[in-house]
Amino acid sequence: MAASFASSPDSERSASLSAPSGAPGPAGPPPAPGPSTTGAPGGAGTYGASGSPALPDSSGPPGPFVPSVASGRAVPSPSSVPAGEADAPGAPVRVPVSARPPGSVSAGQPAAGAAAGDTPGGSARRSLRPHLTELRLSAFAGHRRAGFPLGPVTLLAGPSGAGKTSALRAYEALARLGGGAPLDEVFQDPGACVPERARPDAQQRRGFRIGCTADGPEGPVLLDVAVQAEPELRIVGERLTARGVVLLETALRDPARRAVQAAWHTAGSAPVTRAPLPDDRLGTALLPLRVAGKTDGQRRVLAAAEQMVVALRSVFTCDPLPERMRAPVQHGPGRLFGTCHNLADVLWRTRAECGRRHAQFVEAVAAGCAGPVADVLAEPAGPGTLRALLDRGDGFRTDFARLGDGELRYAALALVLLTGPGVLEVDPPGEVPAALQALTVLTDGFDRQVDVGQRRALLRLAERSARDGHIRFLGAVSDASWAAGEPAVTVVHLKP
Repeated sequence: MAASFASSPDSERSASLSAPSGAPGPAGPPPAPGPSTTGAPGGAGTYGASGSPALPDSSGPPGPFVPSVASGRAVPSPSSVPAGEADAPGAPVRVPVSARPPGSVSAGQPAAGAAAGDTPGGSARRSLRPHLTELRLSAFAGHRRAGFPLGPVTLLAGPSGAGKTSALRAYEALARLGGGAPLDEVFQDPGACVPERARPDAQQRRGFRIGCTADGPEGPVLLDVAVQAEPELRIVGERLTARGVVLLETALRDPARRAVQAAWHTAGSAPVTRAPLPDDRLGTALLPLRVAGKTDGQRRVLAAAEQMVVALRSVFTCDPLPERMRAPVQHGPGRLFGTCHNLADVLWRTRAECGRRHAQFVEAVAAGCAGPVADVLAEPAGPGTLRALLDRGDGFRTDFARLGDGELRYAALALVLLTGPGVLEVDPPGEVPAALQALTVLTDGFDRQVDVGQRRALLRLAERSARDGHIRFLGAVSDASWAAGEPAVTVVHLKP
């Protein structure tokens, strides 16, 4: 029997894994490994097998979904936001439109400038660089039916407990799945991702649902994934949709097998191709290895899948650790890690390779650090080690070990925003030209240890890099009032 996620009417935050009572099972025994072609029940774009996972319908915003026994497809329940749901952690904040500052939205609401093809300033020109425009947390940790619009520069704002960190964690998880990572490496503590009040079904199964929208040359492409977290971790449903057509849909048909049954758009002699896929990998990331691209339908599937994968893989999670940045580091390849502890090694490389960008970095550091700054450099600190210093311009140099925590975090974030995948420790799609990629920087606690002036300077750097198109930024802050009036910044407000 196929597994599915169903909302419990008397538990608004339920994300239990259940099989609909009376749902028809497979028409016969599970198919043998290997693709097969067959007609799609219900016409083009309706490939859902009976009892397929209750994933969000691609035609509307995330909401409570229940399986349709007749068609096996997920359909919205009558009420989109039940009474009391707005009070759940991570729920949309009901702010009157007149009270919202420019460029500011509440979770679950559309945002100007965060639409498909967004550019700073709200231009409708579609970007050739695939990028995410929305993060959906249908049921994940403290979030329920939450949608987060993503612009070129986005701040998730809210007090402690509002769910900012879990939203970034979901984004990073999708990025790693898009890069082909197995499920158990991405979710090492899957139980923490299940909504707290989610009740298990008769088989003691619980799970969570996440998704996103990637914009690019193919237009908006939607991905939604249902994951069973207990008793064993596995993907039980996935859906890839573009322009109203379901291009890929998977469902767990036989819990005894470590595979899901996948159906993807063909539009050839048979409209659908069916084949088993492993239940510990994202099917979208596997499509380029499974689809031949012989028909227009297959090429459409490949283009949408590749756009989603490119948008997901181009992510760098950055959390500078000042206590580690003060110590000398080993001389290495000069690629910055997420903790930025090897900043000196990167400076040794970038100062010699790109004078123009290094000059911009020095200018940025001078704006955010105390005292005059004529240069930022690295020098040998011992056998095989390097240390970073500020050149004060009068023959005196200040070791990074003497700088404050805020100055070190500021310098590290400035370097990240002014560089790209060639300098950062990321795994971008090597088969895609750099000119067609946009790197998204994720930073939790963006306002931690840095003062208001430093935050504004970093935000201006992010806006400038976003205008160039090669960098996008998503940061979490406790309060975003200091960013009010910035037209190129999307602020998403969360509340506990």
